Amino acid sequence: MPGAGGRSAAPVRWLGAGILGLFLLPAALALEVSVGKAATIYAVNGTEVLLPCTFSSCFGFHNLAFSWSYNSSDAFRVLLSGTVKNEKSDPRLHLRNDDRITLEGSTKEKMNNLSILLRDLDFGDTGRYTCHVRNPKEKDLQHQATIFLQVVDKLEEVDNTLTLIILSVVGGVVGLVVLILLIKKLVTFILKKTQEKKKECLVSSSGNDNTENGLQGSKAEEKAPSKA
Repeated sequence: MPGAGGRSAAPVRWLGAGILGLFLLPAALALEVSVGKAATIYAVNGTEVLLPCTFSSCFGFHNLAFSWSYNSSDAFRVLLSGTVKNEKSDPRLHLRNDDRITLEGSTKEKMNNLSILLRDLDFGDTGRYTCHVRNPKEKDLQHQATIFLQVVDKLEEVDNTLTLIILSVVGGVVGLVVLILLIKKLVTFILKKTQEKKKECLVSSSGNDNTENGLQGSKAEEKAPSKA
């Protein structure tokens, strides 16, 4: 029957999804390498630059291997490589092919930092720099991340003119709205006071007229009727 078949297929699908989740969970918690959010770093010729690299693993690590490599349109070379024994050990270098490079990172206190400092930059240093990590504790699982370094004559100053204009316009509009609201409130207050004064004047004027009419009436009543 179609209904019975549909009911029996549902537990199978749930079981399959659960098994797939068990396989995907270790991958989600596995080794990850990051070089930061910026895809490109700009540095001035003759200066130095820090190339960031951090890694994370929920399973820990043992004899973790790492390396930095440089790649451009016409060259590829390994800059340095080393290992980290465990979470309580500092990285140990086994190879360094450029004396201008120093390892600035540390894996102590769960920093897991493998950043490098590149000094005395020249235009030939422009290219892609890749931080590669391999963790034997995760069955030699490997991961890497790449950042692009652009060496320039000078860093271009950001033109904030448009931003300042926008901020000035917005500030002016806000100030104008506030001024209009204040003027409106002031006008409302003045009109209210004016109306109150008019009411007071009308009440006072009406009282005086009634008094005068009453006095005239009294005087008229005091007059004796004229004799025929």
